[in-house]
Amino acid sequence: MHIDVMTVPQPLDKVGDLARRSKSAGFSGLLFTETGRTPYLNAAVAAQAAPGLELSTGVAVAFPRSPFVSAATAWELQEATGGRFRLGLGTQVRTHVVRRYGMAFERPGPRLRDYVLAVKACFTAFRTGKLDHHGEFYDLDFITPQWSAGPIDAPDPKVDVAAVNPWMLRMAGEVADGVHVHPIGEPGYLRRHVVPNVAAGAAKAGRDPSDIAMIVPVMTIVGDSDEERDGQREAARASMAFYGSTPNYAFIWDEAGFEGTTARIREKQKAGDFAGMAAQVTDEHVAAFATESTWDGLADALSEKYAGVATRLVLYSALGDDERFERYGQVARALQR
Repeated sequence: MHIDVMTVPQPLDKVGDLARRSKSAGFSGLLFTETGRTPYLNAAVAAQAAPGLELSTGVAVAFPRSPFVSAATAWELQEATGGRFRLGLGTQVRTHVVRRYGMAFERPGPRLRDYVLAVKACFTAFRTGKLDHHGEFYDLDFITPQWSAGPIDAPDPKVDVAAVNPWMLRMAGEVADGVHVHPIGEPGYLRRHVVPNVAAGAAKAGRDPSDIAMIVPVMTIVGDSDEERDGQREAARASMAFYGSTPNYAFIWDEAGFEGTTARIREKQKAGDFAGMAAQVTDEHVAAFATESTWDGLADALSEKYAGVATRLVLYSALGDDERFERYGQVARALQR
């Protein structure tokens, strides 16, 4: 398994140091989410600061950018990293796309499928000079040498998609190079939904399921004393409540034996009771959806849960003080042997 550090994009004058520390500590790469800052500039700075580090967007919001813009940006980053960049794309949710970005959101799953194929058509166009994609949502057929990035001495970037429900997972297996599993994707959900649906999509397209990367974020609660782990447990509980408030994710809780969790969280959310939201996530939830361990046992605990399923593990909680970061790096080195 490759082991990455998850981070929100940093101020540009800080991300170079994070990239160098990540490489030195022993991590495979950095995965940049998209929040108020975009991930692409962070990836560009990281590529220059720490050559050899693997970089990915996990995930960038697709629809506010044309497929050509996303493809061109990924192409430059793939060149800058010597072939170590992965373009991770996601739909976000309707409110953000429509009310914050001012873009269309109709039929987001099929739209993202067409978007991925359009991005890959752009990659082909950069090498061949011919752009020819005609999909349900995107028609692209014009490119000239002046407006093409041109060939690069690296393979095409891998294109990964964020997927939760069965349709999206099958779509990922059919057209993408990897799937970003949701942070509340506990091992049972991986077995019940992710693996079989990605495999079904791959089979439909005549692809080998093993060629589709499984990119799995993991929440960890780690320390050699109860006191050290207590604060992390509460942070994990709050994160789970945030993610668990989304109706589309309710089935993940339900199938893990925690039926009605999303409804209870949303009731507190509507009342503005954030502490009450977290209180709906019990210790039993935390035990099922996070990995709790001592430092010496963490590598084995993660391997037991995810070996044979995850291609890349993304450590959700690795950032912190220097000592903890280095200890997470030791865990990464152990898992990558």
